[in-house]
Amino acid sequence: MSINSKAKLAENILELDKLEQAPTRNGYGEGVVEAGEKDPNVVVLCADLTESTRSEGFAKKFPERFVEIGVAEQNMASVAAGMAAMGKVPFISSYAMFSPGRNWEQIRTTICYNERHVIIAGAHAGVSVGPDGATHQAVEDIAITRPIANMTVIVPCDAIEARKATAAAAQLAGPVYLRFAREKTPVFTTADTPFEIGRAEVFWNGSPSLRSGRQSLDVAIVACGPLVHNALLAASVLEEEGIAVRVINNHTVKPMDEKTILSAAKDAGCIVTAEEHQVNGGMGSAVAEILARNHPVPMEFIGVQNRFGESGEPQELIRHFGMAPEHIIEAVRRVIKRKK
Repeated sequence: MSINSKAKLAENILELDKLEQAPTRNGYGEGVVEAGEKDPNVVVLCADLTESTRSEGFAKKFPERFVEIGVAEQNMASVAAGMAAMGKVPFISSYAMFSPGRNWEQIRTTICYNERHVIIAGAHAGVSVGPDGATHQAVEDIAITRPIANMTVIVPCDAIEARKATAAAAQLAGPVYLRFAREKTPVFTTADTPFEIGRAEVFWNGSPSLRSGRQSLDVAIVACGPLVHNALLAASVLEEEGIAVRVINNHTVKPMDEKTILSAAKDAGCIVTAEEHQVNGGMGSAVAEILARNHPVPMEFIGVQNRFGESGEPQELIRHFGMAPEHIIEAVRRVIKRKK
């Protein structure tokens, strides 16, 4: 086992039948209540999806600080910008297809241009939304939020990290986009697992016995969101084959931890990125930009390959779109071959 002891992950992280399963959106619901308890200026606005986005816990505990906007995402962003200007800390919650999808211009102009501290909580992101299909599966949301000036973009890997990210976002300055999944996924971090916005964490760091006598790893996998767990499953298989892997939980897509990414590229000489998002413009593209400027290495990109989503069962879709552990393993083999 090459789990990084400093990561303080859950026991049995490779045994799916022993891990708790919970949607990352649950962590948002818990985190926003925590933020509200710490700061009376925290308010929550929702676009007629209170239960689905897990905003209901805040609504029940702080009804005087909860606003049901209705099906009006553009208005929700603009109202939140005004509230932020008056000293409030607004969280706006909807499906990611609608916020930041439908209200992108209002987020850009009323929130980001004015540097307002508004947290955009985009739920039901990725193809694992399942039967709802392409119209509700946001696979472009990182690409549309990342280029906006002043925006911070965070993609938590599990429900516990989502809670930490939500509470931490309330303490930041400026606009923040938080990305959450609908489907239950493994909860493999703990309360003690380090989390800091802007700092990536090494969760797996190639067995020393494999690296004996060598100066570098074989490959580094940089992942975000629930696919971090798939990357760990892939690393465990690869290690049995004698391939030394580093797995990085790159939860903060912007601003990205360039130091950790560059260190991995220099140590491994090649990179695989994994995200439940279009490979064009997503987290992997941000990694590639860093490496192109500083230390180019061969790369492979796991994600949605220029397609729309489809209806199906969540894990069926993860495999159909090439994001399962076996697909990460295949990408690792390809990129190592290119390196050699």
